[in-house]
Amino acid sequence: MYTSYSSGMRSMSEMNEAKVKVHHRLMDSMNLKMLEELDADSVKREIGVLIQDIIAEDEMALNQHEREQLTEDVKNEVLGLGPIEPLLNDTTISDILVNTSGQVYVERHGILEKTRIAFQDNDHLLRIIQKIANAVGRRIDESCPMVDARLADGSRVNAIIPPLSIDGPILSIRKFSVDPYLVKDLINFKTLTPPMADFLRAAVHARVNILITGGTGSGKTTLLNVVSSYIPHQERVITIEDSAELQLQQPHVVRLETRPPNLEGEGEVVQRDLVKNALRMRPDRIVVGEVRGGEALDMLQAMNTGHEGSMTTIHANSPRDALTRLEHMVGMSGIDIPSLVVRQQIAAALNLIVSLERLPDGHRVISSIQEIAGMEGNVVNTQEIFAFQRESVDSNGKVIGSFMATGIRPLMLNRFRERGIELDLHLFDPERRFH
Repeated sequence: MYTSYSSGMRSMSEMNEAKVKVHHRLMDSMNLKMLEELDADSVKREIGVLIQDIIAEDEMALNQHEREQLTEDVKNEVLGLGPIEPLLNDTTISDILVNTSGQVYVERHGILEKTRIAFQDNDHLLRIIQKIANAVGRRIDESCPMVDARLADGSRVNAIIPPLSIDGPILSIRKFSVDPYLVKDLINFKTLTPPMADFLRAAVHARVNILITGGTGSGKTTLLNVVSSYIPHQERVITIEDSAELQLQQPHVVRLETRPPNLEGEGEVVQRDLVKNALRMRPDRIVVGEVRGGEALDMLQAMNTGHEGSMTTIHANSPRDALTRLEHMVGMSGIDIPSLVVRQQIAAALNLIVSLERLPDGHRVISSIQEIAGMEGNVVNTQEIFAFQRESVDSNGKVIGSFMATGIRPLMLNRFRERGIELDLHLFDPERRFH
């Protein structure tokens, strides 16, 4: 539960009026040049003092709680993202969904819940959206009513405004942990098992090309961050994203981000341009946040021409759907390539598909790890190494299931041995189950 005012205190509309008044007075009285020379904590303290002075000068009849709340709200308005700033600081929240000014939902542990947070009006919400977009060099207005952006901590932001959104501005924020998740965290969350983690570690060290797939909110970017943590620190890694979200921990990382067109409709740089340019930057590995279009062809060619150990994600419900979508995306490159040739290219470039699923109870699991085992006729052949099996649902709606190995020993074990990587073969024992 967040900002609310109990009976006996000023109404919400009165508090909003007071907040707007103090905000305007504060902006008039602040010495912006002086604030630029201070660190963040000093700026907060200085603004807090100014706000208290304004409240005293205007003789506002506020009790202690209202003074503190007003001060905090105005600070959030000036330095943060207004009413949703407390939500951004709440580590239990993974998604913030603003459906116009009067409705704010959050997701905690996979479950959506409505909050009592509200913006003053749609214009207030629009100003916050524009503040986010401007901070990363993006714009949003009637001529460009959609934007993908990011916050300073890497959290993903999407906004859409009228005329495309009928009832008012819509804001969606997918938060990322300030401290990136480690593999032990995903094991504790029961997203994967220790044998799966050991296998993925060996695959990365053996420079296997990995495709991570799953639906919206299934945890693809989180898993890509975790898996990429296995990349040796002496390698040069280039990341390519529409909106920078990856949090790689290696010292030698070059981060590239697409650019939208300017007001004249010029200057756009798409992922395909960045993939092509990355090949000239002497990468050891290329990590593409997500393939969505014609860049799929350039990514496959990079994997086939010496940039082994590269990784990317794709939206798809299953490994087989991922391969089909990848084939369609290659067709979006504008180059006429026969389907059989595309499939041969996919089979030669990719080695491993890791499929994620978000279960009905909000829990995220690796539902399947499959190896690409070449072509069989005109079909890309795959074999499942690990799987998650649903078994039942308990009285609280929680999905009960188990992780298991299928018993198939992957062909890439030979590749592991060639690189001096030894795996305990008990990892592939189908009798071992993790509930």
